[in-house]
Amino acid sequence: MIDVFERRVIITAILVMGLFILAIFYAMGARKADVTECLPYDKTYETARVEQLDKTTYQIYYVARMWNFEPSVAYIPVGSEVDLFVTSNDVVHGFNVYNKNVNLMAVPGGVTKTTVRFDQPGVYKVVCHEYCGTGHQNMQAEIIVNYPKK
Repeated sequence: MIDVFERRVIITAILVMGLFILAIFYAMGARKADVTECLPYDKTYETARVEQLDKTTYQIYYVARMWNFEPSVAYIPVGSEVDLFVTSNDVVHGFNVYNKNVNLMAVPGGVTKTTVRFDQPGVYKVVCHEYCGTGHQNMQAEIIVNYPKK
């Protein structure tokens, strides 16, 4: 026979676990916690560039090198959905976009891809978060999201 106090503890523990499970599903769905893709490397990703696919869809191809990102500045309009492709030419680098849920690794011989939407105008800093050598602290780039043109 289970004691009344023990039954309350078990029920409380089950409710708390259920709450944690719901929080995980919320984070995955409502907060768009996407899993990044790792793509096989080919010559397409060697050149850093910004490509416009249509009015609100862009692709930015980043190449990380000691100690900079190319392109160092990318301009996109507000409300754009951007596919980010990140690779490295030399060592392992990190790729973190402040104020966005973007945290990628730039690995030589590999390409990491994620999609992010920029709904607010501003300057989004990109920094390397993986120690890559003596100039690591200076390794930055910017994504500048402009107000829509009227």
